[in-house]
Amino acid sequence: MEFSKFKAATVQTAPVFLNVEKTVDKTINIIKEAAANGAELIAFPEVFIAGYPYWNWIMTPVQGSKWYERLYKNAVAADDPEIKRIEQAARENNIHVVIGINERGTSYGEIYNTNLIIDNTGQLIGKHRKLVPTWAEKLTWTSGDGSSLKVYPTKVGPIGTLACGENTNTLARFTLLSQGELIHIANYISLPVAPPDYNMAEAIKIRAAAHSFEGKLFTIVSCSTISQEIMDILKEDVPDAETLLTRKNSAFSGFIGPNGAVIGEPIIDDEGISYAEIDLSKCIQPKQMHDILGHYNRFDIFDLRVNIAPTRKITFINSHEEFNAK
Repeated sequence: MEFSKFKAATVQTAPVFLNVEKTVDKTINIIKEAAANGAELIAFPEVFIAGYPYWNWIMTPVQGSKWYERLYKNAVAADDPEIKRIEQAARENNIHVVIGINERGTSYGEIYNTNLIIDNTGQLIGKHRKLVPTWAEKLTWTSGDGSSLKVYPTKVGPIGTLACGENTNTLARFTLLSQGELIHIANYISLPVAPPDYNMAEAIKIRAAAHSFEGKLFTIVSCSTISQEIMDILKEDVPDAETLLTRKNSAFSGFIGPNGAVIGEPIIDDEGISYAEIDLSKCIQPKQMHDILGHYNRFDIFDLRVNIAPTRKITFINSHEEFNAK
């Protein structure tokens, strides 16, 4: 069997807040830089296009309503021209791209927290919608369904992805592992408004290490940052937004190997691109001890069933029996 070796990149930066066109420009420039440095796969943060609803954490729901409308107007569909530009950049630079978007639904009110998986030929091969928005995020995002819990075969290897807090969902993670996942993309946002004793950067690393160690695979973490631009914009309604949104150890991006250890130098809080050499054959030996997909499990005891049917909002039925009136 052939197991690929390749160079991967992960990005830690902020979008151009609520500006799709400029964020796509920034995305393409980063893709070009990573590809020029030899990367065949690049991971971008959660909802990188075009921003995270931080107002849910520092405003009342009523205050945040106008911001929700702005976010909806800056959400994108997976087949929009802006996404086509990213697909073209992936093709021209021969690189796989996993990136988070605010995906516009069809009801003029739905927004999904979605990760797109684009291969090196520029094809959109998959998208995953976050299953459960976390805490205050429920004010913004609609829940995804089981149809997007998939692993996608690519030139570099089988890729799966989960967004932020759902990386703590054991059953969702096992569902991806059971489909042969060897490369897991976990993307996040910086969250300085967490409880005072909560180290967000360390929590992100722990989650990634847990998944890698349990599944004996590589996890690539990409986390966004909160730029001065974001804080200044939100000061419009919350004058002390900068104080509320500034804290150390709020962002972690990097690579975790199949033994649960960090590979290379992670990025904490700062902006930048991190790189690592990935050798998927390193996923084999650790399974000799613990293969939770095989010999180190009891499927006669445990039975996980996953509903992968897409959610149906409505079913039209036209089955009335015709008869001749007498």
